[in-house]
Amino acid sequence: MSMTWHWRPRFSLEPTTALHDGRLMNSLVFPLVLLVSAWLPAARADALEPFVATYQAYNEGKLAGNATMRLVHNTDPQWRVDLGIHGNRGFAGILALNIEQSTVFDAAADHYRPLTQSTVRKALMFFGKKTVGVYDWSSRTARWRGDLKKDRTQAVPLQDGDMSGLLINLAVIRDAVPGKQLQYRFVDGGRVRDHLYQVAEQTENIKIGELSYEAMRVSRTNGGNDETILWVASGVPTPVRILQRTDGHDAVDLRLIEYQGTQNP
Repeated sequence: MSMTWHWRPRFSLEPTTALHDGRLMNSLVFPLVLLVSAWLPAARADALEPFVATYQAYNEGKLAGNATMRLVHNTDPQWRVDLGIHGNRGFAGILALNIEQSTVFDAAADHYRPLTQSTVRKALMFFGKKTVGVYDWSSRTARWRGDLKKDRTQAVPLQDGDMSGLLINLAVIRDAVPGKQLQYRFVDGGRVRDHLYQVAEQTENIKIGELSYEAMRVSRTNGGNDETILWVASGVPTPVRILQRTDGHDAVDLRLIEYQGTQNP
């Protein structure tokens, strides 16, 4: 039976739309250890460090592709975070589904300020779609152009602390502490949404294949029927697992299998 990818770039971590375009849907190497020690908040590195992370991508519980998340340091204070998801199994593989997202941003004083954001969707059997957004902090507005609805091309007023979906990923890693509530304002793709997250009081053991992590569960609490859950482990610069659920059922599920610290050229 064929699979339909219920892809919402909220790894990004926010759903963009209820798209049904067949969504879904790898220097110095530090292979993930078989057992990550218990969460120690003091052990977290608050400063950004370049990395490349490789995930297995599942859809409705079935392996359907892979994903790569990458953080690159451009020139101080500018960084870029990318996420690419590639379908290579089942229906997603037949269609050669690919989604690429990227955000360029400034990082200063624990604030991630987006400058540009882009999303590209490609598939073998239909034309690609691309959107590009610019966050103009001098005018305090953001605007998107490309393959999106007309109402999403209107200027969006910006507030201090606004972030793209991909930046919310990094912010969750930075801010998660057991029992803490997190709040962010998502401004991406011509939309504005408040994101509220709850960090679990206790860590839990997460197994991915033969790997095991002691990780914090971070759950979005105001997404309605669309749930987003992240698991964050000490010393790992990216979520060890990102799960999207729709109407109580697992949809897209990214599971970390390796990450690499990188050095800029």
